[in-house]
This record gives sequence, structure tokens and C-alpha cells, in this order.
Amino acid sequence: MKKTNAIRELEIHKIEHIVREYEVDEEHLDAVSVALKTNEDITRVFKTLVLLNEKREMVVACIPGMEKLDLKKLAKLSNHKKLEMLPMKDLFSMTGYVRGGCSPIGIKKKHTVFIHKSALD
Repeated sequence: MKKTNAIRELEIHKIEHIVREYEVDEEHLDAVSVALKTNEDITRVFKTLVLLNEKREMVVACIPGMEKLDLKKLAKLSNHKKLEMLPMKDLFSMTGYVRGGCSPIGIKKKHTVFIHKSALD
């Protein structure tokens, strides 16, 4: 498997991690499908959502796969007036990652990351 920026960052900082490889199906990139393919408990599968604030700066949210992001709540938490999802066509150029393979770690442009507290469990 080719190393991603996320894996490089984890290795540089000597952070223990496990890489789970699975067959990618462009039609089924949701958390439930990934959990089934990797034999992982759905509560351990997170999704990374990339947003833009009113200044067109990136804000990244990493939340449990079964959760829905409350844009207003995150905007308030991040001290922004408004957040909107990054258009899919801009995902690779802004992050260096593709849909279904975006990590909150190793994104190539400066950004703020919010990770759901359940990631600590």
C-alpha cells in the first residue's frame, strides 16, 4: 500500500496505528459499508468532513460515522459565522485526498480540525 500523508505524520510522531485495507466501491463509501468491509465495529469508524468558513478557509470535522454534523453548532464552536461543505470537485486540490479516503491528518493546506470526543474512547 502506498503511504499517505496521514501515515507519514503518524510515523514521524511515533504514533501507534493500524492500517486497514479493503476493496473500495465508489457507490458505498459510507461508514456502515466501511465497517462491514473492515470487520470493524461501527462505533469505531469515523468520517472526515471538510468545510469552508466565511473567509473560504478550511475547517475539518472528524465525527463518528453514524453521526450527522450540525453545521450551526460547529460554526459556533469554531467562532465562525457560517460553515458550508467543501465542493467535492475541490476536495483533492485542497486536501490531497479523494472522496472516501480523506483523513483529518496530513491535509496539505492549513486548517483547523475538530475531532469528536468519542475518538478518545
